[in-house]
Amino acid sequence: MSRARFEKFKQVLRQRQHDMTLLTDQVHKAQNISAMLRTADAVGMAEIHMVQPSRGRLVYHHTAGGSGRFTGTVVHPDIQTGMGVLRDKGFKLYAAHWSDRAMHYREADYTQPFALVMGAEKEGLSDYAAEQADEHLTIPIIGMVESYNVSVAAAIILQEAMHQRQQRGMYDRELDEWDPAVREILFRWMHPQMVRYCERYGLPFPDMDEDGDMIPPKDERYRSPKG
Repeated sequence: MSRARFEKFKQVLRQRQHDMTLLTDQVHKAQNISAMLRTADAVGMAEIHMVQPSRGRLVYHHTAGGSGRFTGTVVHPDIQTGMGVLRDKGFKLYAAHWSDRAMHYREADYTQPFALVMGAEKEGLSDYAAEQADEHLTIPIIGMVESYNVSVAAAIILQEAMHQRQQRGMYDRELDEWDPAVREILFRWMHPQMVRYCERYGLPFPDMDEDGDMIPPKDERYRSPKG
């Protein structure tokens, strides 16, 4: 593994925004989930939240361009649980939804902790999510279409969020790369095959040197898999 790649991983982790996330409400198409996961990674989200759709299942890792490896996912059984969890963490809930109280998406303050709630492909936001959202956001449209694709709408709004946060210097953070939690994330990103091996056999992750290279463990369990 090159030193440059290790430095890139540290830079990405340094800019992760742990108080900005996305919550999907019954979004079920793999290409849309994957596109939103890519956008989440691109704007620096540490994780996104998804509601398990009532039909189908969430499939996205193979079509997300590897983004699923770098951005965590949390799946909730329903929108009530998802919104409740985020509200309890202090997140303001912005919903992409047209209503009489909707504001232009650029008028929202994205420098505070927030979650962007996106509705399903055809039905849009559920009644519960619309009622419980703190604010509704709209994106102007002047053509014949009635709405943007859900993943496109999320990307437009989140680019504005990133812009506001960049203006506030919120991506300029220090990173303690020797913090155990940080080391674990970096190891997961640097050595995915060893991560799978360790998790399969219940082994701790080996140490890394200053270049991110794995220090070969002396423990024989790493050479002799159980069973």
